[in-house]
Amino acid sequence: MTVTYSSRVANATFFGFHRLLLRWRGSIYKLLYREFFIFALLYIVLSLVYRFVLSVDQKRFFEKLSLYCDRYAEQIPVTFILGFYVTLVVNRWWNQFINLPWPDRLMFLITSCVQGRDEYGRLLRRTMMRYVNLTSILIFRSVSTTVCKRFPTIEHVVEAGFMTPEERKLFENINSPHLKYWVPVVWFTNLAAKARKEGRIQDSVDLQAILKEMNKFRTWCSTLFGYDWVGIPLVYTQVVTLAVYTFFIACLIGRQFLDPSQGYPGNDLDLYVPIFTLLQFFFYSGWLKVAEQLINPFGEDDDDFETNWIIDRNLQVSLLAVDEMHMNMPHLTRDIYWDDAAAQPPYTVAAADYCIPSFLGSTTDMGLSDILQFDEADLTDGRPRQQESVSAHRQDSVLGHVRRMLSVQEPPELVPPRPGFKRHSSDATGTFFPFMPNYRVHPGGEGRAPPHTPLPSQGDTLDTLRELSSPISRDSQAPPQLPKVVITPSASRKPGPQVDSASPAQTAPKGDSGSCISLCSTSLTQLGPKRFRWSIPKDRDPRGGGVPARPTGPRGRQTSFQFSRKSSRLSVRSLPSPTGLERRGGDLYRDPGSPDPGALSQKGPLEDPGPVAQIQEGTVAQSHAGPWQAGPQEADLQGLAGGLP
Repeated sequence: MTVTYSSRVANATFFGFHRLLLRWRGSIYKLLYREFFIFALLYIVLSLVYRFVLSVDQKRFFEKLSLYCDRYAEQIPVTFILGFYVTLVVNRWWNQFINLPWPDRLMFLITSCVQGRDEYGRLLRRTMMRYVNLTSILIFRSVSTTVCKRFPTIEHVVEAGFMTPEERKLFENINSPHLKYWVPVVWFTNLAAKARKEGRIQDSVDLQAILKEMNKFRTWCSTLFGYDWVGIPLVYTQVVTLAVYTFFIACLIGRQFLDPSQGYPGNDLDLYVPIFTLLQFFFYSGWLKVAEQLINPFGEDDDDFETNWIIDRNLQVSLLAVDEMHMNMPHLTRDIYWDDAAAQPPYTVAAADYCIPSFLGSTTDMGLSDILQFDEADLTDGRPRQQESVSAHRQDSVLGHVRRMLSVQEPPELVPPRPGFKRHSSDATGTFFPFMPNYRVHPGGEGRAPPHTPLPSQGDTLDTLRELSSPISRDSQAPPQLPKVVITPSASRKPGPQVDSASPAQTAPKGDSGSCISLCSTSLTQLGPKRFRWSIPKDRDPRGGGVPARPTGPRGRQTSFQFSRKSSRLSVRSLPSPTGLERRGGDLYRDPGSPDPGALSQKGPLEDPGPVAQIQEGTVAQSHAGPWQAGPQEADLQGLAGGLP
């Protein structure tokens, strides 16, 4: 008897619900038309009495009574009481639906776990499913009026085939004043244990799964019995009903149209028909009727549950699954997608519009916005072009803010390409500089770096990748070769001279293990500059043996990277493009042929003592034998780049 209209509202259309307003079965008109006609009739009678029966003095008294009722009727909290009550009833109605007993999971377990295609195995499976259906019938007989009319006595249950005469005798001989819906459950569990002992159920795990599902089925039945036993408190139902009826009894008097000549406030018009009062009665009384219909869904209303249909369906499906379909399966054959790695079922012409690509996440089309997007011309042309690029970027940024505020998207041809660099690990060399090759230093003159052009600087969050160094010559022609440095933290600070980054031409003292390179960096979590020292362990010191001694001479050109956090919004524009940085990577290292002010000149390639870098608190110093030379040692820039913000 459930009214189904899901297909009518599958798509949202213009006035899509108007088609449902003209339906009669299960409608509010069918539930409320009697009360509505009675209310309208009483209102008309009182209006006629007031207009044509009462005397003048009686009319004045009725008018005062009408104003009084209209003033105080609004103090009845009809909306609050009725709304809370209907919400409680609807939740209770839905919980009863989800606890209806369905034997599907049990029949799947029985047909797969209870073995035997002989007559005894078939009898065993069918009897177990018959006990399951008998349990649901005994519950439905006690809670549903329609099922009780169908099976008024146990004799009708026996005649329907759910119980044998012998089982009926056993059932009636059980002396218990309570509802005995649990008796078939006990029979089921005993029969399952017997099947396990006989080997029909080959594993105790299967027996446990069957008993667990049977216990869940019994829980559904007991839940329905509990809802039927303990309902919504009667006092709450009475309060809601009295509140609604009292409110509309007061409206019968208080909503009458009074004589406009008396000048009562709100009674300037005499319309005879209280349209909005009738609508208010229709809505509030209809709301109460919804609760009245759903408070017990096992009755005979239009929207009550089809319990008799549930009984018929469960019996037919369960017996079919455990008997005729037991070990009855189609022949195995290859499907049409056997050799197709990407199976794609076909679409009809009507459904072609619903073939859509897979959703990969809302950030799939996003990149690192404007990071590492420097125009190469800005790197080569110097500061003037850099300022023009910054101005253009600021103008684009303002336009972007305006577009986002107005929800206007950029045309496809104006959207700048996004870089394809993604972070896959914490490796700084692959994350922060994914485009940097593994530079190596070769012996001799071929290891010299190309001419150096200072990188332009800006006042951004990552203000600059700025090189504080002395000017050098530009006569080198070899491609850039950079060493890789392994940086390991040191537990203690070792004494040594502090080299200031502002004095790049300062030479290392004799007592130090090597020449120094200053590094001044600012971390995201530690504001302010922090100094580190790079030094050679004693076992690798030239004076310790095994490695030629470091000759005294001009130290390598000091290179410093400064990163400062400022308030500029152009932080994403502060880094060079991948191509530009790759081209200029060699400029970060000293050209052996360039003059170094403040240091003595020394010519000729020297042997690489194999420097190993080690971080210590203090200055950053790297020991090596003079200019950059060849050596088999390769170091990783991961530690250095990992400290960048």
